[in-house]
Amino acid sequence: MPEDTSRWTPGATSIVGVGATDFSRSSGRSPLTLAVQATRAALADAGVDPRDVDGIVRCDMDLVSGPALADSLGARDLTYWGEAGPGGSGPAAMVAQAAAAVSAGLASTVVVFRALNGRSGNRYGLVGERGAVGGDGSYDEFFLPFGMQTAGQFFAVVARRYAHEHGMSVDKLSEGLASIALAGRAHANNNPAAQFHDRTMTREDYFASRMLSDPLRLFDYCLETDGACAVVVTSTERARDLAGGAVPIVSAAQGTGPGVQPGLMFPALLRPSTTSWPSAATAPTLFGRAGVSAADIDVAQVYDCFTITTLIQLEDYGFVPRGQAAHLGEADLTLGGRLPINTSGGHLSEAYIHGMNHVVEGVRQMRGTSTNQVTGAELCLVTSAPPPGASALILGVDR
Repeated sequence: MPEDTSRWTPGATSIVGVGATDFSRSSGRSPLTLAVQATRAALADAGVDPRDVDGIVRCDMDLVSGPALADSLGARDLTYWGEAGPGGSGPAAMVAQAAAAVSAGLASTVVVFRALNGRSGNRYGLVGERGAVGGDGSYDEFFLPFGMQTAGQFFAVVARRYAHEHGMSVDKLSEGLASIALAGRAHANNNPAAQFHDRTMTREDYFASRMLSDPLRLFDYCLETDGACAVVVTSTERARDLAGGAVPIVSAAQGTGPGVQPGLMFPALLRPSTTSWPSAATAPTLFGRAGVSAADIDVAQVYDCFTITTLIQLEDYGFVPRGQAAHLGEADLTLGGRLPINTSGGHLSEAYIHGMNHVVEGVRQMRGTSTNQVTGAELCLVTSAPPPGASALILGVDR
């Protein structure tokens, strides 16, 4: 691992406002309208006039441009705009980019947002004009002729490989995946904003759900959601003068690990390991910049487009040894457990806003306002994955 020569200053910037729309299967609104609604909510939470926004960071897959959002908000002048990705590996990097812009003096008030009609609009995995993978000259094209076109198919291969590498049966792996799904559902049942707020789930329900890409079942998959989330980033010094509760960004990091490869989903299958990801390369930098370790993290929002994604990251970030995450039970991952995760319900049971709802929930945990509040929590990990890259944040409590 190369020496970290960055000049990251822990806590110099803060998230001071968060906002979200309702989460649904059919919003009846354009992504721009959703972005504006979430951003206005975040600005109101922060006590910031929309005209004072001078920076915007978007996901590279968002249909809403920075200038379009700025115009709709009535921002007077953008001095910085940027984007990060790809896809789900981007949200923590988007916040880090906003923090870097503020620290460098390129902007003072930066909005970070993600808006999508992920159910009623373009849907992942569809082949045809409403969304297809490939055609971009990346390694994805090597897999398409063999019918491997969706993320679910890719992660099923990862899950099978994980079981093989660690000498466990697929049934044993599925027990561990069920625990992750059940933890998210339990938290969603306490969160009125979650899409699955009123849908309880037992372990029997999990195993009775239909197999979609063996060994992944229906409840191993994230939701498809229409909605948007936004946060406001500024200097911590300024944040303390605003109405919103400042949540310092203690650390931020990105990483690809060795063997960087192009493509949206499938490059991980061409890496030396399919069961350890760029998150493993990102973790030492992230914890090193904060001067903490995995043992210091009180709560985590772990990217969960699929249950296996979360399981691998729990090992990559050092919460459990390799091959041990599948042995965690639901009680380990819910309130009162060794590491409560995805306390809003996560992508599996709250909504899939491509990682941004995890950032919003991380802020709420550090403010003490989560619907599943971890008592005394002082550090929250927020991860963005999977390959071809990873990014992560550590959020803290303002003192």
